[in-house]
Amino acid sequence: MTATTPKATSAIPSFCEGIQYFSETVPGFETYGKAPAIAQGSGAIADTADPAAVFQTLLAADALRYLTLQVTASKASGHPGGFASQAEAYAALVMLGHKNTVTEVGHHAPGFYSAMFLDRSLEDMGIVNVQQMRDRFREMHGLLGHLSGYIPGLLAPAGPLGQGQHFAMAGALLHPDKLFAFTMGDGGMGEPYPMSSMAHFHTAYPKVTNFLPVLVWNGYSQEHHSMVSTKTNAEMIAYWQGNGFEEVILVDAKEFDDKNQPGDYVDSTAFSLDRRMAFTQAVLTAVDKAAKSALGGKLTAFIIKQLKGAGVHARGAKSHNLYPKDALDAPHIVSALKERALPAAAWELVRTNCERSGGGPAAKTVVTEFELPLQDLGELPLEEFAVGGEAKVSTTAMGRLVGKVGECDRTFIVTNADGNEASGIANINQALKIIHPTTDDLYNQAPNGQVYEPLSEDACAGLAVGLSLFGARTLWCSYESFAINGLPIWQTVTQAMAELRRATPAAITLFTAGALEQGRNGWTHQRPEVEAYFAAMMRNGNVFPVFPPDANSIQACYEWALTAKNKGIVITASKSPLPIRTTFAQTREALENGAVVLQETDPPQTPLNQGGSKKVVFAVVGDMTLIPVYEAAATLAKSGIGSRIVSVVNPRRLYRPTDVAWDTCSQPDGGFLSDEKFAEMFDGDALIGVAGGASGMLEPVMLRSNCRRDTFAWKRGETTASAGELMAFNGLTPEALAKRAIELVG
Repeated sequence: MTATTPKATSAIPSFCEGIQYFSETVPGFETYGKAPAIAQGSGAIADTADPAAVFQTLLAADALRYLTLQVTASKASGHPGGFASQAEAYAALVMLGHKNTVTEVGHHAPGFYSAMFLDRSLEDMGIVNVQQMRDRFREMHGLLGHLSGYIPGLLAPAGPLGQGQHFAMAGALLHPDKLFAFTMGDGGMGEPYPMSSMAHFHTAYPKVTNFLPVLVWNGYSQEHHSMVSTKTNAEMIAYWQGNGFEEVILVDAKEFDDKNQPGDYVDSTAFSLDRRMAFTQAVLTAVDKAAKSALGGKLTAFIIKQLKGAGVHARGAKSHNLYPKDALDAPHIVSALKERALPAAAWELVRTNCERSGGGPAAKTVVTEFELPLQDLGELPLEEFAVGGEAKVSTTAMGRLVGKVGECDRTFIVTNADGNEASGIANINQALKIIHPTTDDLYNQAPNGQVYEPLSEDACAGLAVGLSLFGARTLWCSYESFAINGLPIWQTVTQAMAELRRATPAAITLFTAGALEQGRNGWTHQRPEVEAYFAAMMRNGNVFPVFPPDANSIQACYEWALTAKNKGIVITASKSPLPIRTTFAQTREALENGAVVLQETDPPQTPLNQGGSKKVVFAVVGDMTLIPVYEAAATLAKSGIGSRIVSVVNPRRLYRPTDVAWDTCSQPDGGFLSDEKFAEMFDGDALIGVAGGASGMLEPVMLRSNCRRDTFAWKRGETTASAGELMAFNGLTPEALAKRAIELVG
């Protein structure tokens, strides 16, 4: 073909404005490009053996390659090579009418954006031509460098490797009649999580097979050969079969090569038209077979084997990333674009097929563009315990409510890697049952249960937050010390929720067995530093760590969380029986104001305080940490010093509005405690912040306080016989608190 820069722009469709190079013709177009292969109103091609359908799939693949390269080169930045190597597979999914497609590979973003442009989804964000797409690529309020929740038509974010399968499985679980394909790179397959999480999911949900891994086997990772590049085709198929996949379909471009390309990985765009057609038809037929297999009850994987960078500016790992030298006027970029150039009529044909596929633009048809209808929960069976009465286990009190939610809403699941019984929430298992192929009443397990228990925090967090993103209610439970292994995907989803164009239930977690309860287990189970992760995320605007001080409070916190939208809510509580210190009304107040006063002591005048009564304010994060604080307050009273104990339940509310990016969230929550109320609660002669975890949770208080102040917080773990001994190791004792309070008030 001959590439030219168009002179008669009037003949060019308006959406093509910004395309730099067009060809005069494409071999085969006059024969196979007379009419769109996807007929008006059909949503998919009629026959995978139809040469016109095959040819137009090939055109779609080249259009995707062209746009991916031109858009990335317009900023000399981004990642074209990985998506280019599987363009035929993505084009085949579109031509077959499948648009609920996610990815595990954030670096495929420009290819996905190109697909959303071709089917007109990006028009929902004001991108109507290629020039606008170029202008807004990798720019604020535009097309982010990696997929996010902001882009119309795209189901899920993508960034860290090893996450995409969770979104596909969540979609498949909620929508059994639809196919959820997800692309997966060589590097992503090497992550420890994808294969094991899919295997566990299939054991738990053997009938849910309508998710389809599409392995992009191109021989390279970001900067070198992939670790699976030396496998033979038979070994790769056996690997997937060994991980439970009943149907594994592989198409290898090498088998169609007529140009004698060296190596095991070749570029199909270098083939003659006849062999390109043969390869494309093989992909189209194989993807159709894989889709029908997955929808028909078989755990299926499709593998496309083609050289990384096929059809773009470079091959192998060198095609992965663009650098300043890879600008639009660079000779190698110009040459690659001209090689992939299409005539205007071909662009029009490709766009028509893409728009008709699946019944319309992805932004109007994919499942995540709509709110999932949810079952009404009615009134929760809250049980308010008497303040000062019998000590109660907070987690158990919440567990009762969780069971009720699951009984009302059968789409609701609870995930836990380390066992609910160990966290004082055996009642969840008793009410909802652990999902397991073996029915056993002793262990509360049954095939139709709602408690998902893979021994992987990534798999627990992944399915829970994936379902939340797709619109369902969930709860991820974890030991605080192990939660870190699941937090990357929780963070990915909560960030995406801040950008979503629709409301979705909050991603709720319950973290138990905090460091102070894990004395005998030693430092391996004492990692409250995880709280620093959430402390940093509070500034995002939609992340709310909450610290209920007792069994009443945790019920009110969960009640609130169930009504929240597009938030990440972290409930941290002990599994030990602890005193009841609050009423429901007090916690509801604390959820709005950030904190609540639990006790205020104004001792009478004594010779010890003749200069005037002094008052120390204790701002306390957590439940067990209140124990030494109450003792310290009693000691201070004997010394003629007053005190106020404030339970910091919802620290995000204690920031100033300007500290937090709340107004950038799609479901903004601008609730913050006023300066006047802050002063009422926290002003005194001295302020001591107390936390059993990271001191970062106290930052909102320390930022706003003008008192003399200090912080007592976690330092490091150790093996101890009791929580008290462990607190003492970290300096959290009544004596130390009282001593420092006296020093601060002079």
